[in-house]
Amino acid sequence: MNRVYNFSAGPACLPLKVLEIAAKEMTNYNNSGMSVMEMSHRSSVYEGIIAETESLLREIMNIPSNYKVLFLQGGATLQFAGVPMNLMNGSKKADYIITGLFSKNAYDEVLKYGDAKIAASSKDDNFSYIPEVTPDMIRPDADYVHICENNTVFGTKWQKLPDTGNIPLVSDMSSCILSEPCDVSKYGLIYAGAQKNMGPSGLTVVIVRDDLIGKSRTETPKFMDYKIQADNDSMINTPACYSIYIAMLVFRWLRDDIGGLENMRKINTEKAGILYDFIDNSKLYKSVARKEFRSMMNVTYNTGNKDLDDKFCKEADKAGFVNLKGHRATLGMRASIYNAMTVDGIKALVEFMKKFEKENT
Repeated sequence: MNRVYNFSAGPACLPLKVLEIAAKEMTNYNNSGMSVMEMSHRSSVYEGIIAETESLLREIMNIPSNYKVLFLQGGATLQFAGVPMNLMNGSKKADYIITGLFSKNAYDEVLKYGDAKIAASSKDDNFSYIPEVTPDMIRPDADYVHICENNTVFGTKWQKLPDTGNIPLVSDMSSCILSEPCDVSKYGLIYAGAQKNMGPSGLTVVIVRDDLIGKSRTETPKFMDYKIQADNDSMINTPACYSIYIAMLVFRWLRDDIGGLENMRKINTEKAGILYDFIDNSKLYKSVARKEFRSMMNVTYNTGNKDLDDKFCKEADKAGFVNLKGHRATLGMRASIYNAMTVDGIKALVEFMKKFEKENT
């Protein structure tokens, strides 16, 4: 069968070229006589893979030399505990800005480790916007400030980072990493699950400034200690070998085929613009997120009629536009249009939406 247009929030679609290379190399990677899936992570061949993966990510994101890059497991969810275990070690205070489901989940987890405060929240309007945060809202002795930069469920994104002064900014960047250029030096720590823009599930990337590691709590498990992981090149145990390999192929694609993150941003801006412009001019569909805070990666919308939304999702699925059903917190629809989704895919979705609107109004 032909490939569908996959609008899943994650695991998400991967670049077709990456899948084709992986298929070609499935049984014999680089003349090793074996698949990466069955290769020892201590072998010289695999050491080359993980080294190239880090080198490519550093190049693409222009990561400064005073930041460590870690390839971990457990998803972004494990980092909800990993961050305070490693960073909440001074005043044992941390400020969290709640803009959706995952920042709330991170806050719920940090309460186990110290004095966590909600500095700001957009819960009052079902997380349809990003709250304004001024420096006086941040405690001056907080060990760090935590945000979720792109809100997968509600379709919002931080368009301007909060001013945290000298307090390290920690960002869950799972659903927007690599979608556009990023000044890593503005952050103390970035973490992201791979399954949206970097590769398959199973891999979590942590980018952390040197001065923030080496001070973990005594109860921190060895596996979750950033210093130990950094000193062992992310291999104190068997890493997510195949997921790291696919990430390497994705990073090559971003560099060589796309031409870097500036070009990726142009493509993503075009894709989001096509879809949002149609929704804004439609008589049937309505955007969930406020215009000035909209995400380029997750477009949330509905018809205002649950039965009609359900009908839309069922018909879309039959037509080859899959995983458009929205999260239970927003209902309606959600088109996740990560890096691997093509402009042609967006145009095809809009044509389907036009047809559905004509038939149902």
